[in-house]
Amino acid sequence: MATIESYETSSGKRYMVRFRTPDRTQSKKRGFKSKREAERFAATVEVEKMRGEYVPPSLGRITVGELAPEWLARKKVDTKASTYNAIDSSWRTHVEPRWSSTRIADIKLGTVERWIADMGRDELDDDDEIVKKGSGATVVIRAYGILAGILDDAVKNGRIVKNPARGVENLPRKSKRRHKYLTPDDVATLVHEAGHNGALVLVLAYCGLRWGEAIGLRVRDIDFLRRRLTVHENAVQVRMKHVVGTTKGDKVRSVPVPAFVLDAVAQQCEGRGREDLVFPGRDGEHMRRPVSHSGWFELAVKRAGIERVTPHDLRHTAASLAVAAGVNVKALQRMLGHASAAMTLDTYSDLFDEDLDAVAVVLDHAYSAAGVPNMCPPEPVEQSTEARKSPSPV
Repeated sequence: MATIESYETSSGKRYMVRFRTPDRTQSKKRGFKSKREAERFAATVEVEKMRGEYVPPSLGRITVGELAPEWLARKKVDTKASTYNAIDSSWRTHVEPRWSSTRIADIKLGTVERWIADMGRDELDDDDEIVKKGSGATVVIRAYGILAGILDDAVKNGRIVKNPARGVENLPRKSKRRHKYLTPDDVATLVHEAGHNGALVLVLAYCGLRWGEAIGLRVRDIDFLRRRLTVHENAVQVRMKHVVGTTKGDKVRSVPVPAFVLDAVAQQCEGRGREDLVFPGRDGEHMRRPVSHSGWFELAVKRAGIERVTPHDLRHTAASLAVAAGVNVKALQRMLGHASAAMTLDTYSDLFDEDLDAVAVVLDHAYSAAGVPNMCPPEPVEQSTEARKSPSPV
């Protein structure tokens, strides 16, 4: 059992608790201003020991900055290059400046919630003009996830009993971005304005490839007899270089290609070897993503006079055109490389609104075909005694 002793300091009487840890090592904690505080601490220690939740205070003195390198190193191995780049940037920009020197035992839930609120808050000057806009939901959620993940490691390693960052109530919600869909005429105009990049626009708009998948295509990935593209690589631009890895979901997929798109791809492949890129950049390596506002894609969109779209919006256009052509959800899922048909339906539920309207029409036809009268006759209403005795009006 824990024992309590008093001792004198220049500031007055203080109390010390002596106790044994679960491994039978003698330990102590000093500095309690009252005997009641010391007794509460002693009782807490004994309860934690019985529950198996006791953690030596010294283990909680390590800082977030000291724990972070191991966690980041593991993420670098476990995640794709583009994902890790976002994590590393978020750590250096949002998490490290605030939490690096903080001991994990000193972190409280309320402090984490205030940090979340501060990240999303606009900074105003004396005239209430926005000097710096607050971070969006995606940025805040990613930064919070890094801190919570590091503290999860501390729990697993027995440095703290409970993660103080779990259970926050003010995490922002991501707003779903409206999908933009081009018509076949819009795509045709955009292809014309894109010039020598027109074939790439066709592949994005009619095959539904992601940007990294399209620029990672090699001549050997084109099956001209079966009219298929084999998608198994994804070239992601990380800062100023490309990192080639597996596709999202790590699955190889076969994508059907319309004949007119295949003709454009065939012209693109003329004079190239099997290992050459189908859509190389100017240096022969992977093409860089077009720069917003001044890149070739943005300029082609402006010249075409269509709704402002990004290369990724052409993937949504491919889904729209496929649904309009009557492609079933399972086939669309395989074409886009989604994990499940349910994910495809959730992502593009707005494309199936007409199907919802058709439900009422189909049920109406089924009802009519059954030969059931349109309406049951109403039941007669029994008249009261007074009503039956009163004469009918002429």
